[in-house]
Order: sequence, then structure tokens, then C-alpha cells
Amino acid sequence: MTVDEMRKTLQSRLKKSRFAHSIGVANTAVKLAEKFSVDTEKAYIAGLLHDCAREFDNSELTFQAEKRGIKIGEVEKAVPLLLHAYIGAKMISEIYEVDDAEISQAIYRHTVGAKNMSDLDKIIYFADMIEPNRNYPGVEKLRNLAKTSNSLDEIILTALNESIIFVVQKNSLLHPDTIDARNFLLLNKE
Repeated sequence: MTVDEMRKTLQSRLKKSRFAHSIGVANTAVKLAEKFSVDTEKAYIAGLLHDCAREFDNSELTFQAEKRGIKIGEVEKAVPLLLHAYIGAKMISEIYEVDDAEISQAIYRHTVGAKNMSDLDKIIYFADMIEPNRNYPGVEKLRNLAKTSNSLDEIILTALNESIIFVVQKNSLLHPDTIDARNFLLLNKE
């Protein structure tokens, strides 16, 4: 499937606002990939398809995960929305004919992060936070950091910190992978 065909298929399956977000993430991912010398085509495709499983309602995500043999942890049981990342990582080959482990992993990790994230993982995680359609307190700080910092790890550490603070302020569950991602960066700082 060509990238253009992927775009059209995705557009037909997502709500208009979710599709606009996906295009925003794809374009933002390309800019970040150019800055940090990461494959721009992979960044675009991963950004475009990162939310492909958001075509399913939250109530259907558990079923879709189980159907694909995806392990559902305690946090995902309590917050099924998180499953869209894991489902999307499988759907890219099922529907969009993308058979690329790096792209799949970046989609899998885009919501909560992970220990030892690849540069592509980091770019998709961050692009999802700062794409132009996002509007929340602190987003401009993160967008400015993307322009001024030459360290992808610094950017991701800041993004993880902001995400953790946001989740804690909502008195919501922190995913262990987010904590692992942050701790890994701190333990392996240059």
C-alpha cells in the first residue's frame, strides 16, 4: 500500500478530528526526524498510523486486544484507552500492509513510552504531544523545547515529566512503562 493509499484508508476509518491529529503528528514527526537524523519516511508513516486503532470505541478496545492476543495489564484494564497503541501496532500490518518492526514498536510505545526507547519511538511519542492541533497548558513550552534543544533525550525526559505531572494531578494511574522510560533516561544520562 502506498503512503497515499494509507492516508485515504485512514481518513475513511477515523473521525475527522482524529484524522487531522494524525496528519499533524505525521508532519511534526518528519520535522523532528529531520532534526535528529531519523528516517523521515518511517517517521511519517508511524506518525500517520499511530492512532489507527482509535477507530474503535473505548468499550471495544479490550475485545480488539484480546482478539489479537495482546496482554492486558492492570492499568490497561482500568484505562482501556491505552490499548489503542498496542492494537494499532498490530493493525498496521493487518490493514495498512506495513511490515516494519521499528514503525510497529514506535506505535506500540507512543502513549506511555518504554524503557530504552529508540529515536523513532521518542519522535512519535513527542510528536503526538506537540502536533499543531494540540492545545493544553504547557504545550508551547514543549514546542519551544523541540526548537531549541539538540538533545532528543532531554526533550523526552521533559515530556515524560510533564506527562507524569499531568496524570498525577488528575489522580489517575501512572503506567509502569512511563516510569521505566523516565528512569532509564536518568540512569543512562550522558
